[in-house]
Order: sequence, then structure tokens, then C-alpha cells
Amino acid sequence: MANAPREPQPRLRPKLYQRFLDGVPDYLARHYWWAYLWRTGVWFFDHQPVISTILFGQYRKLLDVTLERLDAAPCGETLQLSCVYGMFTPKLARKFAGSPLHITDVAQVQLDQTLGKIPADRHLVATRMNAESLGYADRVFDSVIVFFLLHELPDEARHRVLSEALRILAPSGRLLMVEYAPKPKSHLFYRFAPFRKLLTRLEPFLSSHWEEDYQQRLVGLARPLGRSVREIWRRDLFGAFYRVSEYRID
Repeated sequence: MANAPREPQPRLRPKLYQRFLDGVPDYLARHYWWAYLWRTGVWFFDHQPVISTILFGQYRKLLDVTLERLDAAPCGETLQLSCVYGMFTPKLARKFAGSPLHITDVAQVQLDQTLGKIPADRHLVATRMNAESLGYADRVFDSVIVFFLLHELPDEARHRVLSEALRILAPSGRLLMVEYAPKPKSHLFYRFAPFRKLLTRLEPFLSSHWEEDYQQRLVGLARPLGRSVREIWRRDLFGAFYRVSEYRID
């Protein structure tokens, strides 16, 4: 007697985050779809009161320190690596009124949101790329700005992004990083365990970011590229909870 044909198995409904896997890394969709890929979430988080609350009232200070550092020396051809909520990119676009500001992000919704805030008379070159594998030639940018991106990446992705930043920077180029500072053991927010657990639950890769020695990591990533790296400036803010760092790449 022939085996009876099997009934088709019911299709499993995809997990919610899988609906946002439109050419973006799995970790981005899995952990951050609600903040960076869902259009309602993008609209909500791109309001100044929300941004200021997330950064504990430090957004304006972080923005001012970053822009002041960019004013300290000519920036040349500049790339902002990933989009940023708030007025950071519009302010950069005004600063680079005489030459284009380049910006790239892996999520189209983020590029659309950013472009909607840029006046028509500003020249912004926007491209959709994964920062782990950029389509730019070697040594073409004088400055690369990374604003609160690295703590949202798993270790391997973070290292690939940094390696790509080193690859595309021209000799004597500058890498400007705005991020959480190294593990703030003495800071009240870190010492208060319930808050620390909540923060690391919302930011699942923050713990490994806190452990990262970026000077050592960059030196190690630069060596196979025949480059050298040194930190030339940094400033800690909000009791060393945040840090703005500048590295010179030769």
C-alpha cells in the first residue's frame, strides 16, 4: 500500500524583527528594529526631548564638543558613518556648505529621515552601505565621524567597522568617535545595579563596548593595513560616562 501523501506543514509566522530584514544585518533587525527600522519608532525617537532624555540631558553638550573639535582643524572630505537622530547632521551640513558632506547608513528609513532634515541648498551625498563593508576606495576621506554607533554593534561587526574606517582614511586623516566612555565603575548610573541591568538590556552590546580598549584595538586593526594610529585628543563628559575621542591615522 502506497504511503499516504503528507499534509503540508503550516508555515510558521516569522518573528517580528524578521519583517525588517531588508538588507540590514541580523543583529540590527533583531535588537533595534523598534528604534531604527520601524518608521513609527524612527519618527518618535527623532524628537529633541526624546534624544535629550535618552542621553540624560547631555546631547547638546556632546554635540557642541564634537563640532568645536571639528572646527579645530580643517576637515577636508568628510564621512559621517551612519545616521544620527537630532540636529547633528543638519549642523554638519551647514558647516560643510562649501563642499559635500558624505553620509552612509545600512537602513533606507534612516537615510530618508536624515535627508528630510537637510535644506535643499546643502550638498549631502547619501549612500546606502553596510559600514562593515564600505564601497569606497582606499584612503579617500580626510575625516570620518562615528557618533554613538560602536556600542550598538557586536564585537566582530564593531571591529570590521573600525577596520573599514581606517582603510578609507587618507594619510594624516582623523577618526572622531563620540561614544560611551570605558566602563564607568565609579559613576552612579553604573553602580546602581537595576539601572545598569536595564541599560544593558536595551543596549545588548554595551557591556562588550565598555570593555574595549579602542587605542589598542585600532593599533591592531591598522597594522595589517600598513597604517599607524594614535589618540591625539579626548574629552570625558558627564562624569566620564561619555567620551569624545580623536585619532590620527598615518
